[in-house]
Amino acid sequence: MAGDQQAALFGQTCFDVGDAKCTYGTGAFLLQNTGETFVPSKNGLVTTIAWRLGGRTVYALEGSAFSAGAAVQWLRDGLGVISKASDIEKKAAEVESAGEVVFVPALAGLGAPHWDPDARGLLCGLTRDTKLAHVCRAVLDGIAYQIAELVLAMNADAASEGSAPLARLRVDGGAAANALLMQFQADLLGVPVARPANVETTALGAAYLAGLGVGVFPDLGAIVAAHRVERTFEPKVDAAWRRAQLERWGRAVARARSTVETLMSDAKKDEDLREIPVSWEALEDAFENNAPEVHSYLHVQTGEVSRIVDGVAEPQLHQRIMGGLRRSLLTSVIRPRFPL
Repeated sequence: MAGDQQAALFGQTCFDVGDAKCTYGTGAFLLQNTGETFVPSKNGLVTTIAWRLGGRTVYALEGSAFSAGAAVQWLRDGLGVISKASDIEKKAAEVESAGEVVFVPALAGLGAPHWDPDARGLLCGLTRDTKLAHVCRAVLDGIAYQIAELVLAMNADAASEGSAPLARLRVDGGAAANALLMQFQADLLGVPVARPANVETTALGAAYLAGLGVGVFPDLGAIVAAHRVERTFEPKVDAAWRRAQLERWGRAVARARSTVETLMSDAKKDEDLREIPVSWEALEDAFENNAPEVHSYLHVQTGEVSRIVDGVAEPQLHQRIMGGLRRSLLTSVIRPRFPL
Protein backbone atom coordinates (compact mmCIF):
# COMPACT_ATOMS: atom_id res chain seq x y z
CA MET A 1 0.00 0.00 0.00
CA ALA A 2 1.31 3.46 -0.90
CA GLY A 3 -0.01 6.87 0.02
CA ASP A 4 -0.74 9.39 -2.72
CA GLN A 5 2.31 11.64 -2.28
CA GLN A 6 4.59 8.81 -1.19
CA ALA A 7 3.77 6.97 -4.39
CA ALA A 8 4.56 10.12 -6.39
CA LEU A 9 7.92 10.44 -4.61
CA PHE A 10 8.68 6.84 -5.56
CA GLY A 11 7.38 7.39 -9.10
CA GLN A 12 9.84 10.26 -9.49
CA THR A 13 12.66 7.87 -8.48
CA CYS A 14 13.59 10.06 -5.50
CA PHE A 15 15.62 7.23 -3.98
CA ASP A 16 18.60 9.22 -2.69
CA VAL A 17 18.77 11.46 0.37
CA GLY A 18 17.96 15.02 -0.70
CA ASP A 19 15.92 14.05 -3.76
CA ALA A 20 12.65 16.00 -3.87
CA LYS A 21 9.51 16.19 -5.97
CA CYS A 22 6.53 18.54 -6.10
CA THR A 23 3.10 17.44 -7.28
CA TYR A 24 0.97 20.29 -8.64
CA GLY A 25 -2.68 19.32 -8.35
CA THR A 26 -5.60 21.09 -6.72
CA GLY A 27 -3.07 21.73 -3.98
CA ALA A 28 0.70 21.31 -4.25
CA PHE A 29 2.79 18.86 -2.25
CA LEU A 30 6.55 18.93 -1.86
CA LEU A 31 8.32 15.85 -0.44
CA GLN A 32 12.03 15.32 0.13
CA ASN A 33 13.75 12.03 0.86
CA THR A 34 15.65 12.15 4.18
CA GLY A 35 16.77 8.52 4.08
CA GLU A 36 16.56 6.43 7.23
CA THR A 37 16.83 9.53 9.39
CA PHE A 38 13.66 10.86 10.99
CA VAL A 39 14.13 14.64 10.68
CA PRO A 40 11.76 16.70 12.85
CA SER A 41 11.22 19.97 11.02
CA LYS A 42 12.06 23.23 12.76
CA ASN A 43 10.60 25.27 9.91
CA GLY A 44 6.91 24.43 9.68
CA LEU A 45 7.06 21.19 7.68
CA VAL A 46 5.94 17.70 8.70
CA THR A 47 7.87 14.42 8.78
CA THR A 48 6.35 11.35 7.19
CA ILE A 49 7.25 7.80 6.23
CA ALA A 50 8.03 7.60 2.51
CA TRP A 51 8.14 3.81 2.17
CA ARG A 52 9.43 0.64 3.75
CA LEU A 53 11.23 -1.88 1.54
CA GLY A 54 13.22 -4.93 2.60
CA GLY A 55 12.93 -3.99 6.27
CA ARG A 56 14.36 -0.51 5.62
CA THR A 57 12.20 2.51 6.43
CA VAL A 58 12.77 5.69 4.43
CA TYR A 59 11.47 9.02 5.76
CA ALA A 60 10.58 12.28 4.07
CA LEU A 61 9.89 15.91 4.87
CA GLU A 62 6.59 17.17 3.49
CA GLY A 63 5.17 20.63 2.85
CA SER A 64 1.75 21.33 1.43
CA ALA A 65 0.21 24.35 -0.28
CA PHE A 66 -3.57 24.27 0.00
CA SER A 67 -4.34 26.04 -3.29
CA ALA A 68 -2.41 25.47 -6.51
CA GLY A 69 -4.53 24.26 -9.43
CA ALA A 70 -7.51 25.38 -7.34
CA ALA A 71 -6.46 28.98 -7.98
CA VAL A 72 -6.68 28.40 -11.73
CA GLN A 73 -10.06 26.73 -11.24
CA TRP A 74 -11.17 29.87 -9.38
CA LEU A 75 -10.29 32.00 -12.41
CA ARG A 76 -12.27 29.61 -14.61
CA ASP A 77 -15.29 28.76 -12.45
CA GLY A 78 -15.43 31.63 -9.97
CA LEU A 79 -14.58 34.60 -12.19
CA GLY A 80 -15.27 33.09 -15.60
CA VAL A 81 -12.30 34.85 -17.22
CA ILE A 82 -10.94 31.69 -18.88
CA SER A 83 -12.87 28.86 -20.53
CA LYS A 84 -10.60 25.99 -19.50
CA ALA A 85 -7.67 25.65 -17.13
CA SER A 86 -5.12 25.27 -19.92
CA ASP A 87 -6.09 28.72 -21.30
CA ILE A 88 -4.23 30.44 -18.47
CA GLU A 89 -0.80 29.83 -19.97
CA LYS A 90 -1.66 31.46 -23.30
CA LYS A 91 -3.28 34.45 -21.59
CA ALA A 92 -0.42 34.88 -19.09
CA ALA A 93 2.14 34.71 -21.91
CA GLU A 94 0.70 37.92 -23.37
CA VAL A 95 2.82 39.88 -20.86
CA GLU A 96 6.48 39.45 -19.94
CA SER A 97 5.75 39.39 -16.21
CA ALA A 98 3.02 40.07 -13.68
CA GLY A 99 4.51 43.53 -13.19
CA GLU A 100 3.67 44.77 -9.70
CA VAL A 101 0.73 42.41 -9.32
CA VAL A 102 1.03 39.71 -6.64
CA PHE A 103 -1.56 37.04 -5.90
CA VAL A 104 -1.51 35.10 -2.64
CA PRO A 105 -3.66 32.01 -3.31
CA ALA A 106 -4.90 31.61 0.26
CA LEU A 107 -8.34 30.60 -1.01
CA ALA A 108 -8.57 27.93 1.70
CA GLY A 109 -6.07 29.48 4.11
CA LEU A 110 -2.31 29.00 3.99
CA GLY A 111 -0.63 25.63 4.47
CA ALA A 112 3.03 25.01 5.27
CA PRO A 113 5.08 26.70 6.52
CA HIS A 114 2.49 29.20 7.84
CA TRP A 115 -0.39 26.92 8.90
CA ASP A 116 -2.89 29.75 8.92
CA PRO A 117 -6.34 28.41 7.98
CA ASP A 118 -7.86 31.87 8.50
CA ALA A 119 -5.60 33.63 5.99
CA ARG A 120 -7.45 34.90 2.94
CA GLY A 121 -6.58 35.26 -0.73
CA LEU A 122 -5.01 38.56 -1.75
CA LEU A 123 -4.54 40.31 -5.08
CA CYS A 124 -2.43 43.46 -4.76
CA GLY A 125 -0.27 45.79 -6.81
CA LEU A 126 -3.04 46.72 -9.26
CA THR A 127 -2.79 49.86 -11.37
CA ARG A 128 -4.76 51.31 -14.27
CA ASP A 129 -2.36 49.50 -16.58
CA THR A 130 -3.17 46.08 -15.09
CA LYS A 131 -4.68 43.67 -17.62
CA LEU A 132 -6.22 40.24 -17.27
CA ALA A 133 -2.94 38.81 -18.54
CA HIS A 134 -1.11 40.31 -15.53
CA VAL A 135 -3.64 38.73 -13.16
CA CYS A 136 -3.34 35.33 -14.86
CA ARG A 137 0.42 35.54 -14.67
CA ALA A 138 0.25 36.53 -11.00
CA VAL A 139 -1.93 33.49 -10.27
CA LEU A 140 0.68 31.19 -11.81
CA ASP A 141 3.44 33.04 -9.97
CA GLY A 142 1.56 32.65 -6.68
CA ILE A 143 1.64 28.88 -7.07
CA ALA A 144 5.40 28.95 -7.63
CA TYR A 145 6.02 31.34 -4.72
CA GLN A 146 4.37 28.90 -2.33
CA ILE A 147 6.66 26.10 -3.46
CA ALA A 148 9.69 28.38 -3.16
CA GLU A 149 8.76 28.98 0.49
CA LEU A 150 8.53 25.24 1.08
CA VAL A 151 11.93 24.69 -0.53
CA LEU A 152 13.45 27.43 1.66
CA ALA A 153 12.02 25.69 4.72
CA MET A 154 13.43 22.33 3.56
CA ASN A 155 16.83 23.87 2.90
CA ALA A 156 16.82 25.34 6.41
CA ASP A 157 16.02 21.92 7.88
CA ALA A 158 18.72 20.35 5.72
CA ALA A 159 21.27 22.90 6.93
CA SER A 160 20.43 22.11 10.56
CA GLU A 161 21.19 18.45 9.79
CA GLY A 162 24.43 19.30 7.99
CA SER A 163 22.97 18.42 4.59
CA ALA A 164 23.20 20.25 1.28
CA PRO A 165 20.35 22.40 -0.10
CA LEU A 166 18.08 21.19 -2.87
CA ALA A 167 19.99 20.74 -6.13
CA ARG A 168 17.10 19.80 -8.44
CA LEU A 169 13.31 19.71 -8.20
CA ARG A 170 11.30 17.00 -9.95
CA VAL A 171 7.76 18.04 -10.82
CA ASP A 172 4.54 16.28 -11.76
CA GLY A 173 0.77 16.66 -11.67
CA GLY A 174 -1.57 18.45 -14.05
CA ALA A 175 -0.16 21.96 -13.61
CA ALA A 176 3.37 20.70 -14.32
CA ALA A 177 2.33 20.73 -18.00
CA ASN A 178 2.35 24.54 -17.83
CA ALA A 179 5.77 25.53 -19.16
CA LEU A 180 5.41 29.16 -18.07
CA LEU A 181 4.82 28.06 -14.47
CA MET A 182 7.69 25.58 -14.53
CA GLN A 183 10.15 28.14 -15.89
CA PHE A 184 9.15 30.67 -13.24
CA GLN A 185 9.55 27.94 -10.63
CA ALA A 186 13.08 27.23 -11.78
CA ASP A 187 13.88 30.95 -11.76
CA LEU A 188 12.57 31.38 -8.21
CA LEU A 189 14.44 28.36 -6.86
CA GLY A 190 17.67 28.84 -8.76
CA VAL A 191 17.84 25.10 -9.51
CA PRO A 192 16.80 22.95 -12.49
CA VAL A 193 13.19 21.77 -12.57
CA ALA A 194 12.79 18.34 -14.21
CA ARG A 195 9.46 17.27 -15.72
CA PRO A 196 9.02 13.55 -16.49
CA ALA A 197 7.53 12.11 -19.64
CA ASN A 198 4.63 10.82 -17.53
CA VAL A 199 3.40 13.52 -15.13
CA GLU A 200 0.93 11.11 -13.47
CA THR A 201 3.64 9.87 -11.15
CA THR A 202 1.35 8.72 -8.33
CA ALA A 203 0.03 5.95 -10.56
CA LEU A 204 3.54 5.42 -11.95
CA GLY A 205 4.96 5.03 -8.45
CA ALA A 206 2.34 2.43 -7.56
CA ALA A 207 3.24 0.57 -10.77
CA TYR A 208 6.96 0.75 -9.95
CA LEU A 209 6.31 -0.66 -6.48
CA ALA A 210 4.16 -3.46 -7.90
CA GLY A 211 6.80 -4.23 -10.52
CA LEU A 212 9.46 -4.35 -7.85
CA GLY A 213 7.32 -6.71 -5.80
CA VAL A 214 6.73 -9.23 -8.59
CA GLY A 215 10.23 -9.06 -10.04
CA VAL A 216 9.65 -6.97 -13.17
CA PHE A 217 12.28 -4.64 -11.71
CA PRO A 218 15.07 -6.48 -9.92
CA ASP A 219 16.12 -3.41 -7.93
CA LEU A 220 15.78 0.37 -7.66
CA GLY A 221 18.51 0.87 -10.25
CA ALA A 222 16.35 -0.80 -12.88
CA ILE A 223 13.52 1.63 -12.09
CA VAL A 224 15.86 4.60 -12.43
CA ALA A 225 16.99 3.26 -15.82
CA ALA A 226 13.37 2.99 -16.99
CA HIS A 227 12.40 6.49 -15.84
CA ARG A 228 12.28 9.24 -18.47
CA VAL A 229 12.58 13.03 -18.10
CA GLU A 230 10.77 14.92 -20.85
CA ARG A 231 12.12 18.43 -20.18
CA THR A 232 14.37 20.26 -17.74
CA PHE A 233 13.79 23.96 -17.04
CA GLU A 234 16.99 25.81 -16.17
CA PRO A 235 16.99 29.04 -14.12
CA LYS A 236 17.59 32.14 -16.26
CA VAL A 237 17.84 34.92 -13.66
CA ASP A 238 20.34 36.02 -11.03
CA ALA A 239 20.21 35.88 -7.25
CA ALA A 240 19.39 39.59 -6.89
CA TRP A 241 16.21 39.17 -8.97
CA ARG A 242 15.28 36.12 -6.92
CA ARG A 243 15.71 37.94 -3.60
CA ALA A 244 13.63 40.90 -4.77
CA GLN A 245 10.79 38.62 -5.91
CA LEU A 246 10.72 36.67 -2.65
CA GLU A 247 10.81 39.84 -0.56
CA ARG A 248 7.81 41.23 -2.43
CA TRP A 249 6.01 37.92 -1.96
CA GLY A 250 6.78 38.03 1.77
CA ARG A 251 5.18 41.45 2.09
CA ALA A 252 2.06 40.25 0.27
CA VAL A 253 1.79 37.14 2.47
CA ALA A 254 2.05 39.31 5.58
CA ARG A 255 -1.00 41.25 4.41
CA ALA A 256 -2.93 38.04 3.75
CA ARG A 257 -2.23 36.56 7.19
CA SER A 258 -5.06 36.39 9.73
CA THR A 259 -2.91 37.65 12.62
CA VAL A 260 -1.24 40.72 11.13
CA GLU A 261 -3.92 43.28 12.01
CA THR A 262 -4.01 42.27 15.68
CA LEU A 263 -0.24 42.07 15.93
CA MET A 264 0.27 45.47 14.34
CA SER A 265 -2.32 47.05 16.64
CA ASP A 266 -0.70 45.58 19.73
CA ALA A 267 2.77 46.53 18.50
CA LYS A 268 1.84 50.21 18.91
CA LYS A 269 1.19 49.68 22.61
CA ASP A 270 3.35 48.83 25.60
CA GLU A 271 6.60 50.23 24.22
CA ASP A 272 8.38 49.37 27.47
CA LEU A 273 7.54 45.65 27.36
CA ARG A 274 9.80 44.18 24.66
CA GLU A 275 10.58 40.64 25.80
CA ILE A 276 8.04 38.65 27.80
CA PRO A 277 8.98 34.94 27.99
CA VAL A 278 5.88 32.78 28.33
CA SER A 279 4.95 29.12 28.49
CA TRP A 280 3.52 27.17 25.56
CA GLU A 281 0.14 27.02 27.29
CA ALA A 282 0.07 30.78 27.94
CA LEU A 283 1.04 31.45 24.34
CA GLU A 284 -1.80 29.28 23.13
CA ASP A 285 -4.25 31.09 25.41
CA ALA A 286 -2.99 34.51 24.35
CA PHE A 287 -3.54 33.86 20.68
CA GLU A 288 -6.58 31.59 21.02
CA ASN A 289 -5.24 29.34 18.29
CA ASN A 290 -5.25 32.14 15.72
CA ALA A 291 -1.53 31.89 14.95
CA PRO A 292 -0.65 28.18 14.63
CA GLU A 293 2.51 28.90 12.69
CA VAL A 294 3.79 31.12 15.53
CA HIS A 295 2.88 28.47 18.07
CA SER A 296 4.74 25.79 16.15
CA TYR A 297 7.76 27.98 15.52
CA LEU A 298 8.20 29.03 19.14
CA HIS A 299 7.43 25.61 20.53
CA VAL A 300 10.19 24.03 18.48
CA GLN A 301 12.70 26.86 18.51
CA THR A 302 12.65 28.03 22.11
CA GLY A 303 11.83 24.81 23.93
CA GLU A 304 11.56 25.21 27.68
CA VAL A 305 10.94 28.79 28.75
CA SER A 306 12.49 29.81 32.08
CA ARG A 307 10.19 32.65 33.14
CA ILE A 308 6.41 32.31 33.01
CA VAL A 309 3.90 35.09 33.33
CA ASP A 310 1.52 33.70 35.92
CA GLY A 311 -0.70 34.81 38.75
CA VAL A 312 -1.24 38.33 37.47
CA ALA A 313 -4.47 39.37 39.13
CA GLU A 314 -4.50 43.05 38.16
CA PRO A 315 -6.37 43.25 34.80
CA GLN A 316 -4.53 46.29 33.42
CA LEU A 317 -1.12 44.76 34.15
CA HIS A 318 -2.19 41.47 32.60
CA GLN A 319 -3.35 43.34 29.49
CA ARG A 320 -0.01 45.14 29.24
CA ILE A 321 1.87 41.85 29.55
CA MET A 322 -0.19 40.26 26.79
CA GLY A 323 0.32 43.34 24.61
CA GLY A 324 4.04 43.10 25.21
CA LEU A 325 4.00 39.43 24.33
CA ARG A 326 2.36 40.17 20.99
CA ARG A 327 4.86 42.93 20.31
CA SER A 328 7.71 40.53 21.07
CA LEU A 329 6.26 37.97 18.67
CA LEU A 330 5.91 40.58 15.95
CA THR A 331 9.49 41.73 16.41
CA SER A 332 11.20 38.37 16.80
CA VAL A 333 9.10 36.02 14.70
CA ILE A 334 6.63 37.60 12.28
CA ARG A 335 8.66 40.53 10.95
CA PRO A 336 11.88 38.60 10.13
CA ARG A 337 9.96 35.88 8.32
CA PHE A 338 7.37 38.08 6.62
CA PRO A 339 8.69 41.64 6.09
CA LEU A 340 5.94 44.25 6.55
